Amino acid sequence: MIRSMTGFGTGRGGEGGEAVEAEVRSVNHKYCEVKARLPRELGALETDIGRWVKERLARGGVEVSIRRSSARGALSPRVDAQLAAEYARAFEEVRARLGLSGAVSLADVLAADGVVTLEERSVDLESARGATAAALSAALTELLAMREREGGALARDIEGRLAVVEGIAGRLAEAAPRTLETYRARLAERVAELSRGLAPDPVRLATEVALFADRTDVTEELTRLGSHVAQMRGLLASGEPVGRKMDFLVQEMHREANTVGSKSQSAEAAAAVVSLKAELERVREQVQNVE
Repeated sequence: MIRSMTGFGTGRGGEGGEAVEAEVRSVNHKYCEVKARLPRELGALETDIGRWVKERLARGGVEVSIRRSSARGALSPRVDAQLAAEYARAFEEVRARLGLSGAVSLADVLAADGVVTLEERSVDLESARGATAAALSAALTELLAMREREGGALARDIEGRLAVVEGIAGRLAEAAPRTLETYRARLAERVAELSRGLAPDPVRLATEVALFADRTDVTEELTRLGSHVAQMRGLLASGEPVGRKMDFLVQEMHREANTVGSKSQSAEAAAAVVSLKAELERVREQVQNVE
């Protein structure tokens, strides 16, 4: 079954002291383009992330967001003991000089500017790589499930439209003999009118009708159109990424419809070709969503 190119998924993974959350979303794109947003300390994993995504997805504009946490917390406190000692001596000097009561407390020293700072805990890159791979895999699995559900809806819609295309092609095939007979009768009537009642030459009349039939024959175009429809149905049942192949087939179907339109010599056929082109355009719009 075909898959859509749009989807969303989230996942979590952990390894060692590292924990990672991944969020993946995808939209339509001619190729597979991956954009990753991740913490600075995990920047070395950007190439891996692109490779992991392309192993699972063939097409789509994919955005990956990575958030890192740690079993011990992402930040760790750092105490500047030397600065704390200097603060303690300075506070004690001020207290003694001003004759203040009480002693300098630990809380006073720790509250002083610069004594305690928070720093990012150093990353264990190998553990972070494993956690990221697990989180991304879970997110991609969820995204693929959504793309498959949407792909099923796309397949049903395209199949219905292909049936309409077949119906219109059938009407065009049925209309061809009627168009020929109408032309034969109109030509004979016109010749009789211009020849002032004289009987038209049957050989010349048959020749003109044959030339007209050759110019307006759409059998080959309708046959190729039917073949393209059958190929589209085969691709709909495929489990492989087939969006680009389907896009090419729709272009070929449009080409056949244009040729049939240029050969149309009746209002009935012209109206059917307009309907055919409109339906093929709807098919094309849906195919743009197929991976």
